[in-house]
Amino acid sequence: MAFITLNRENFYHNLNQIALKTGSVDKIAIVLKDNAYGHGIETMAKMASDFGIKHAVVRDHREAAQINRLFDTVLILGGEFVSLSHCSYAINDLKSIAMIPKGTQVELKVDTGMHRNGIAMDEVDEALLLIRKHDLYLTGLMTHYRSADMQGSELFWQQKQFEIVCQAVKKAGFSDFRIHSHNSAAILRSKHFDEDLVRVGIAAYGYNELDNAFDDVTLKPVLKLHARKVSTRTLKRGKRIGYGGTFTAPKEMHVSTYDLGYGDGWCRGDSDHPYVTAEGLPILGRVSMDFISLETDKDEVCIMSDAQQAARQFDTISYEMTTALSSEIERIII
Repeated sequence: MAFITLNRENFYHNLNQIALKTGSVDKIAIVLKDNAYGHGIETMAKMASDFGIKHAVVRDHREAAQINRLFDTVLILGGEFVSLSHCSYAINDLKSIAMIPKGTQVELKVDTGMHRNGIAMDEVDEALLLIRKHDLYLTGLMTHYRSADMQGSELFWQQKQFEIVCQAVKKAGFSDFRIHSHNSAAILRSKHFDEDLVRVGIAAYGYNELDNAFDDVTLKPVLKLHARKVSTRTLKRGKRIGYGGTFTAPKEMHVSTYDLGYGDGWCRGDSDHPYVTAEGLPILGRVSMDFISLETDKDEVCIMSDAQQAARQFDTISYEMTTALSSEIERIII
């Protein structure tokens, strides 16, 4: 099968760039949801913990159970409520409050304009009453920005909305809760950070999705995707390759098959506009479930070294390129 290499030095470089923004490693919460954006949740959690990261964010209790021993706190964003040590749950709507077991640590997510998850601003008072009624411990207050990676005033508008909520929660008599609203884009463009945590996802893995108008923060991709040779053949001019025979050899060619396909989470793409690998080799013909064809006889080929650059070829984003990769692919730290 194909394999992935994870560059520890690049990962630590990225975390250090974030720490320079927050002023402290202690304020970084590493987002490990969806198998650490496809990088491998347990591997990335261990490296983050070794770096000194004390806080993590995951998708559900199953992910939390894999890594909670490594961190002081783990924020669970959704799913079924299961009691786990060091863990708190995000409250995404009013109805869910009654389903949370008594004594659970919760973090109230407020919808300040994203309109995806979170309590509406005019529901905050009711939510606080329900938290008290059901004997829950409010340990955090959070929101999410919808346009932090874009120019314009929307980020500042949402920040102002969130400040109104923060003051309302404090006036209601709650204290000792952490405040966090910044995602990767928000912290990368931030000039002054004064919250308790930043939830860092894609930036930790090496990708800066900000518009070029913002100050550049150099990040380094952590993940490289490689494929191993399965077989090699010599094709005469005019021979066609793969399903549908969509590639015709323009000359005699040495063509090899490599062990990567959409069964591993690689995009099938369009054979009329073939993906070009990190080594400059276009994929010949259609990607099949487990295989691609390339004009080389190398034993191993680097398919992707920068998910942001690869994503442009598929008209998508780096997140999709990495999160799609199968958890079954071997991951090796270098």
